Amino acid sequence: MNIGINASFMRKSGTGIGQVTTHFLNELIERSKNDRSFKNHKFFIYSEEPIDLDFPKNFITQNFIPRYRRDDLFRKLWWEKFSLPCRAHRDKCDVLISLYQSATVIKYTDMKHIMVVHDVIPQIFSEYLDNVRKEIYWRYVKKGMYGAQRIIAVSEHTKIDLATKLNIKEQKIAVAPIAVDPIFSRDVSQEELQRVMHVYGLEEKKYIYTGGGLEMRKDADRTLRAYKMLREQVSDAPILVISGKLMPQLAPLITDVEQIIYDLGLVDHVRIIGFVPQEDLPALYKGAICFVFPSRYEGFGMPVLEAMNVGTPVITAQDSSLSEVGGEAVVYAEHDDESLSEKMRELILDPELQKTIGEKEKTYAQKFSWQSFVEKIWETVTM
Repeated sequence: MNIGINASFMRKSGTGIGQVTTHFLNELIERSKNDRSFKNHKFFIYSEEPIDLDFPKNFITQNFIPRYRRDDLFRKLWWEKFSLPCRAHRDKCDVLISLYQSATVIKYTDMKHIMVVHDVIPQIFSEYLDNVRKEIYWRYVKKGMYGAQRIIAVSEHTKIDLATKLNIKEQKIAVAPIAVDPIFSRDVSQEELQRVMHVYGLEEKKYIYTGGGLEMRKDADRTLRAYKMLREQVSDAPILVISGKLMPQLAPLITDVEQIIYDLGLVDHVRIIGFVPQEDLPALYKGAICFVFPSRYEGFGMPVLEAMNVGTPVITAQDSSLSEVGGEAVVYAEHDDESLSEKMRELILDPELQKTIGEKEKTYAQKFSWQSFVEKIWETVTM
């Protein structure tokens, strides 16, 4: 069987979809090395830039871009809608796997299209369609989802959204939860912890951490208001550390945390540390008293699972897919400032509760794996 794989997001490995693409390919490579049946298949890896992975002989990499080389939504649409299907058809692919929701529509009857869908954010938050190009691209992405023979949703909630928001038939949707980078499952050494604390000017167990992006749906503004209330109740409350790229010019899509911090009088109590490389994140989670992530919508919620793997107590919302990721292990807050502030207060004042929650999270997090994610997709390929 010839199997094509859309690996476009390998060029954006720091994003959530980039991580999914990386770990999917790594797991597929390992299976091809250890499972003889995989050697009977030929894998075509399609990307826009060269991929630095050690592929077996039955993996053929192809990187290409349209003549229009500017890296924008138009090129993305052209690559997904025209260039990719043509290459897959030329290579006589029996199956094409898109590892994210894309504008690809297969018009060749001899090729099955399997599409992984992470979320339907533009369908729920119209603010994300703030120009004509985005509207056009989302229109074609929806056509891609409608046209796919099978859809793999990364959570039960995403499956429900596909059925209720886009009227996609449930019988063509399977669910395969993703996982996180294995570095979050490894023990953080004291040396590594101290290195990261030094880099960001922090002290172990002297801060509350919030991260995972500053998009408006992440509710960073509510975290700040809740933290303000916490300081009014607990005068010696630990500082709040915020990671993420500051882009106030994109408001309201991006929360202007700097302005909110100033308005709330929290300049001396909140530390903004900007973008954090992946290799520093496990220790940053580990050093925190707790991780706060009250997002209003997530297709999955990788930051929550990252913190859980490290064993850092998580406070999150029970909306969208977050309750699937957190299960009964994490702490849930309602969508109001008072509830979030109260949960933070309970945790920072109870070290024993911190320990209990952290241990439960590490155990629960083990149910998520890249092996099971790849197995589910492979079942769909071969059915």
